[in-house]
Amino acid sequence: MTPREPHRRPQLGFLYLPPYRVQGLSIAGEETVVQIPELDVVFDIGRCPRAALTSPYCALSHGHMDHSAGLPYYFSQRQFQGMGTGTCICHPDLAPLIHDVMQSFMKLEGQKTPYEVAPLAPDDETLIKPNIHLRAFKTAHTPTSLGYVAVERRTKLLPELAGLPQEQIMARKEKGEPITREVEIPLVCFTGDTMWGDHFDRPDVLQAKVMIVECTFLEPGHKSRAAVGMHLHLSDVVNLLSKCEAEAVVLTHLSRRTNIGAARKHIDEAIPAEHRDRVFVLMDGRTNRARLDQQKAEAEAEAAEAATPRV
Repeated sequence: MTPREPHRRPQLGFLYLPPYRVQGLSIAGEETVVQIPELDVVFDIGRCPRAALTSPYCALSHGHMDHSAGLPYYFSQRQFQGMGTGTCICHPDLAPLIHDVMQSFMKLEGQKTPYEVAPLAPDDETLIKPNIHLRAFKTAHTPTSLGYVAVERRTKLLPELAGLPQEQIMARKEKGEPITREVEIPLVCFTGDTMWGDHFDRPDVLQAKVMIVECTFLEPGHKSRAAVGMHLHLSDVVNLLSKCEAEAVVLTHLSRRTNIGAARKHIDEAIPAEHRDRVFVLMDGRTNRARLDQQKAEAEAEAAEAATPRV
């Protein structure tokens, strides 16, 4: 009898949520790595798929192995491929443990691997791109855990000065009077593994344009199981959708015990019709591929229309 082929690693999930690509792998208990290339950050690292290497920052939500095992490889391969030293952003409690892991790997390999660890306490932030900061917030999971929000800061004219002549505005500036204010725009939120809690009342979480949320338990009867592992249940996502302003809510960390067809059925039954268009499942490859094909077709049609001479 011809033997069966070995199990193949799942293909990376991919969503284009303009202007962001959301790509990676997320299967409960196996591997979670979610990359936003436009923000130079990968949230968690899983077993470090090749695509994740291009992000100079890895924001680690917690230390469970399915979220952190690829970290030494991430550091090593970025150096090996000339991509520069990688930086792991993490809770301060995890920083010395990551140093221990890296020291052990360097002894094992017999060579030095450059790496950076940037501890980030809840409500602190660090610059990841010009005008864009990554802010940490405390979540509720079995070990120490963080969620993250990428926040853009912009300078805008004070509302009361709108419409005034430029010379009047400049005259105020020359007098030392303020003419601008700083506004904060939450861009992308990654909750990591967490149960429901006060962190889902934070304005920067609720106002993020894209929310990447774990949803480990989908079945109606599994809410108590979600609480035991300190995970979210689909009913929590329904609650979140009624509160958040996100244009897109991406569900991750689904379990293999529920195939994607059954998962879709539970999601469609639980989520009110007015919210379904903004809910996506990272690992629903078939649905996401069809959506991407439609996006490409629409973009090509727009380009063709723009290129057509006006009569």
